[in-house]
Amino acid sequence: MANPKTNDAFSVTAFDPSKVTEGLRDFAEKGAAQSKEAFAKMKTATEEATKTVESTLQTAQAGSVEFGLKAINVMRTNAEMSFAHMEALLGVKSVAELIELQTAFIRKQSELTMQQAKDLQETAKKVAETVTKPGKDAAEKVMSNLKTV
Repeated sequence: MANPKTNDAFSVTAFDPSKVTEGLRDFAEKGAAQSKEAFAKMKTATEEATKTVESTLQTAQAGSVEFGLKAINVMRTNAEMSFAHMEALLGVKSVAELIELQTAFIRKQSELTMQQAKDLQETAKKVAETVTKPGKDAAEKVMSNLKTV
């Protein structure tokens, strides 16, 4: 007669429910641990992204204030030059003096306008680089983390 505790895989008596339960428990524990780890990583990434956005917004605000102040200074300088030129025009005594004064003003205004445009462009570039730096750094960090995974 056959032994009731046989090692035949298809035999009902070889089935041990405690091993299945133990396997399922291990599987569930590993799944829970992986879920906790994934949640922790996601939470950290979200917190870092929030800090990056806050930093970017603060930088953008400071940059827009800097650019705005420069633009106001440009307008103030141009207005003062125009008023000074108008005052000078009121004292003109001849057509030749008028032409000379007007030519000098246009030349000076053109040179100043080119310099002001260059300054504003440099400021805008600096602000743009400063504003995009936190996002760029965060993206590089994420990409390097993805490469290590």
